[in-house]
Amino acid sequence: MTFNQMLDRIRYEGAYPTRERAEDVTRAVLAALGRQLTGDERVDLAARLPTEAALTFTAQIPDTESLTGWGFVKDLATRTGGTPATARWDTGAVFATVAHLAGPGLLDRVLAQLPSGYALLFGRAELTQAA
Repeated sequence: MTFNQMLDRIRYEGAYPTRERAEDVTRAVLAALGRQLTGDERVDLAARLPTEAALTFTAQIPDTESLTGWGFVKDLATRTGGTPATARWDTGAVFATVAHLAGPGLLDRVLAQLPSGYALLFGRAELTQAA
């Protein structure tokens, strides 16, 4: 998938009025994810993204503190000047395409590395183990 095809898909998923809006959202969400993901999963995911998306994703230095899924959305809202509701929408639109590009195996590994709450952002059920 090319970067333009990725943007077209995200524009459709998020019902954004312009390609520019889809690109802004894509870059903000990928940068935020780049601050959360480390290790082999980060490298493998970057390899599956179009070059422009991978550069945005890998340009970020991972944070020392991991955010939950809800923390991710709140942080994105703060950084973009939006509301948590719009940040949640934007995250879902971008993550749906990222999940498609990653494939189920890599997405499983990514979700295993991230704290709780990310599965729903990627359009999956949040499965927890009974204590």
